Amino acid sequence: MSIEKINARNQFKGKISNIILGDVLSEVDVDTPGGTVTSVITTRSVKDLELQIGTEVVALVKATEVSLAKLL
Repeated sequence: MSIEKINARNQFKGKISNIILGDVLSEVDVDTPGGTVTSVITTRSVKDLELQIGTEVVALVKATEVSLAKLL
């Protein structure tokens, strides 16, 4: 499968550095040039996509809300 076009503008190419598998949800850390992006996806998706440490992926970020907190 390949992606020709996508409407998500925030795309971060990187490699998976860590996976914490849960019963239903899993955390996947992706090292990118800008830092680490963590995605929480279903464990089923981790298995279906055959994700493992070292796999090259693109993290697609599309959010309708971004919250900020002032640092002291």
